[in-house]
Amino acid sequence: MTRFAITCATAALAAGLGAGPAAAAPGDAYREGEVVVAPKHGAAKVVHVGGDDAVDPTVRALRARPDLVRSAAPNPVARIAAARQAAPTELVPDDPGTGKGWQELQWNFTGPYSVNAQQAWANAANAGGRGGRGVIVAVLDTGVAYRTAGRFRRSPDLTSKDFVRGYDFVDNDAHPDDHNGHGTHVASTIGEATNNGVGLTGLAYGARIMPVRVLDTIGEGDALAIAKGVRFATRRGANVINLSLEFSPEITSEEIPELLDAIAAAREAGILVVGASGNEGYRNVAWPARASNVLAVGATTERGCLSEFSNEGRGLDIVAPGGGQDAGTTGEPNCLPSEIGRPIYQLTFTGSVRSFGLPGTYEGTSMAAPHVSATAALVIASKVLGDKPTPSQLTAHLKRTARDLGPKGYDTRYGAGLIDAAAATVPVR
Repeated sequence: MTRFAITCATAALAAGLGAGPAAAAPGDAYREGEVVVAPKHGAAKVVHVGGDDAVDPTVRALRARPDLVRSAAPNPVARIAAARQAAPTELVPDDPGTGKGWQELQWNFTGPYSVNAQQAWANAANAGGRGGRGVIVAVLDTGVAYRTAGRFRRSPDLTSKDFVRGYDFVDNDAHPDDHNGHGTHVASTIGEATNNGVGLTGLAYGARIMPVRVLDTIGEGDALAIAKGVRFATRRGANVINLSLEFSPEITSEEIPELLDAIAAAREAGILVVGASGNEGYRNVAWPARASNVLAVGATTERGCLSEFSNEGRGLDIVAPGGGQDAGTTGEPNCLPSEIGRPIYQLTFTGSVRSFGLPGTYEGTSMAAPHVSATAALVIASKVLGDKPTPSQLTAHLKRTARDLGPKGYDTRYGAGLIDAAAATVPVR
């Protein structure tokens, strides 16, 4: 029998057994339904003979014809000769901060009253992700240092790949450059590059930032511009919208109807809207965070106490690190109003839009809100709530996994408690 005849015969046999190529599943020792045949004359080849139950009979039949076949055997699978890598229990990035490591400054990411970022990063990695990759967070703020053009410079700890297209609703153009530094600080807490040997870390690193400028050089913006920004983010596919802004206490809901309508439309489109509770130390949450369809975020200090400036009250949903002094209180031994509290550090402007550093002047519910937006991005990216969690599901999950502070259970001082990115990224069973 010639080599051609051998090939035809095995092909006919395979057809009779319903053959078809099949890849080995992870961990399989052999390719399913495959036999390696070496004819008496010619090169060996793989023949598909159907399922695994057809392999042994085919091998025996071919080996019984040494006049025609040199060898016949199942098709084994080899793998790299490396020990199994253990899933990480914690990740420690190499970002240097001021030279002693990011942990020296970012008490808000690691430490007793942090958001437990390291374990959250490990949880995301164990889920097959990389931080907040695949998620878009719209930062409606003073703009972001997202590009180098003219007098503007991109933040050295962000790359062009970290952004999607944004817009400037202050100057009404397509270039939402930051003229202040506040928006860059907020965006960096959410998505600054991590483990790259530069600056500090971003909680949902890998997420893409949509820079939307709605506040001017001195950090002010009108309700209509903000409403336009919300609608832009909704149309452009944001998953989360961060509003680190507030209206004065005398402003009522009747005075911001366009903005509230835009927020309602964003929520209807499946977007989580996160807002700062306000910085007057009042017992009323500021608008727009007071809206029932916004996740309202208060601020805590490095001792796990409410920040002295943080608004509280009915409608407060959750708290996150915002820095500053502890609020005066009784019955909370960890609250020490006489002690100086540290701010939230991030890479942003120091003096001009061309100079970057780690200023120690940023504290507020503006700084707290992006911790919650970033944690939501990690939850979405790690798919612990499924492929497309709704805003209601995200809100309930973030509150359920928060660390209780103050009186047991919900209270108007801390809401559901301190956001915990590690607990929030544990798979739901």
